[in-house]
Amino acid sequence: MHHLSPTKTGLAVGVFLGGWRVIRTEFVAVNWAQAIYNFILWAHMIHLQLIIGPFDFLAATVLVAVTFLFGCAIGYVFAAIWNWLHRAPTT
Repeated sequence: MHHLSPTKTGLAVGVFLGGWRVIRTEFVAVNWAQAIYNFILWAHMIHLQLIIGPFDFLAATVLVAVTFLFGCAIGYVFAAIWNWLHRAPTT
């Protein structure tokens, strides 16, 4: 099996998850988030009173940073477990 670099895997997952949050943050900044959430809830036949608040740069920055770090940790642990499960058998 292919060996995964825990560092590179962690960075890849961190960038993916952090990037997803950047996109969501941009939707909030341009006032599209409410319409998108309304559509998602409607399409899933869910009826909630969900109101997207105004854009807050500090909150957005913290959210992206925490999500990136969480993604890095998850990716690193995943790669370490993958490598452990696919190690060469000892004889």
